[in-house]
Amino acid sequence: MERTYNIEDSIRPLADQAADKIIQYIIDKDLQAGDRLPNEYELIELLHVGRSSVREAIKALASRNILEVRRGSGTYVCERCGVVEDPLGFMFVRDKLKLTQDLFEVRYILEPEIAAMAANRATQEDIEELEVLCAEMERQVRAGELHEAVDFEFHARIAKSSGNLALRNLLPIINQSIHLHIDPENFKLKDETIEVHWEITNAIKCHDAVGARDAMIVHMIYNRRNIKAKMRETGHKNVSLL
Repeated sequence: MERTYNIEDSIRPLADQAADKIIQYIIDKDLQAGDRLPNEYELIELLHVGRSSVREAIKALASRNILEVRRGSGTYVCERCGVVEDPLGFMFVRDKLKLTQDLFEVRYILEPEIAAMAANRATQEDIEELEVLCAEMERQVRAGELHEAVDFEFHARIAKSSGNLALRNLLPIINQSIHLHIDPENFKLKDETIEVHWEITNAIKCHDAVGARDAMIVHMIYNRRNIKAKMRETGHKNVSLL
């Protein structure tokens, strides 16, 4: 592994230096979520540090959701590498309903264009995965099951299909934050929104950017209606949206 040095290397703790080198190793080797890292002894040789520094580095990276340690198996790249549950600190916002409203405004700005980009750039694999997710979402909704996880994955896949690395990482954070702060019982999808999910999927499948953008706008409108209704039910003062 190629090594670079700077003046600060001599004063930074070895464990911190080792953690940086592990991150660089992941990047250089293009390791993906779920890929296994070399064992402890191999890392000692690669990083040129002692066992305690390697263990401290792995522990630190695990706390940052970069690595996952599986007992008896090894150390792996996390599924959502480097993304903590609440990276933007939304848990400290007192007015969670207003926060949800504001996050939906962000979605309204971003997601129609993301859907249009996905329609232009989606691969056959992306399209097939969207169809599977859409079908599973419909099954869960019609069976009266909670569907938030598959809905989250559906929108994350669209962001991935856009081909934009920043949006691919940003949108799941926004959508996950929304799911952290709403009661799923109050935001059940209706038949009309099931249809919209299929419209989005089919537009992307046909590489129809305008159709994908329009279908996503309609989907966002349904979401806004749900938020408005909930805010009125709770007597919230601010029910203004885009």
